[in-house]
Amino acid sequence: METTFHIPTAAEMLAKGETPDLLFWVGCAGSFDERAQRITKDICKILNHVGIKYAILGTEESCTGDPAKRAGNEFLFQMQAMTNIQILEGYAIKKIVTACPHCFNTLKNEYPNLGGNFEVIHHTQLIQSLIDEGKLKPADGHSFTGKRITYHDPCYLGRANEVYEAPRKALEILDADLVELKRCKSNGLCCGAGGAQMFKEPEPGTKDVNIERIEDVLASKASIVAAACPFCMTMLRDGVKMKDKEQEIQVLDIAEITVAANKI
Repeated sequence: METTFHIPTAAEMLAKGETPDLLFWVGCAGSFDERAQRITKDICKILNHVGIKYAILGTEESCTGDPAKRAGNEFLFQMQAMTNIQILEGYAIKKIVTACPHCFNTLKNEYPNLGGNFEVIHHTQLIQSLIDEGKLKPADGHSFTGKRITYHDPCYLGRANEVYEAPRKALEILDADLVELKRCKSNGLCCGAGGAQMFKEPEPGTKDVNIERIEDVLASKASIVAAACPFCMTMLRDGVKMKDKEQEIQVLDIAEITVAANKI
């Protein structure tokens, strides 16, 4: 049976006169997408497990404005961003962790231009720091030993912010058979969802981007493809379905792999 624990909101903490050391920015996908909700829960399990004093915004959290900005609506983006900055500053938030590279990139690189200065990390960077501190260690006899695992670099984590090592570090300690995709790191290929493409029909062409990407995964002969972005997760899973490989290939987020390997 799964253990339940309370996830405090920043408002609840403030009522007690407390401030979280870390704010977990859940993001739209992590809040509303059924698959991404599982990643959200696992990140909370990790934060709980290591005893970090954290909070979420709950109903006060709104979209960062990334899809609006990428789709060309700068006015809407700035309205959303200014509201979020006001709320975050109201709670004296200094450090933010998020599971979505789009939220990560926007909070980290776009918000400072509007006066929102926060330390922003991605959940894979948090996991890497916890591994380095010895707070996360794979349990004996975990289910990834000897498994062939590959990792897909999300555009906004990899090429846009050069975070390549953190997610790989989480996989390197697993005693698994790690294999790189043909196109990886700075030469990585988009999953097909970035730049608000997730929310529109594809343009005419010969092949969807996620199918092209899943063919790279198939070529690697990996049985697990690790993701670090809820949009990549959707596109990769759709690609696996289209290729009818659901029995052979699992798509898992780095947080899910960490929780399973550490038996949290």
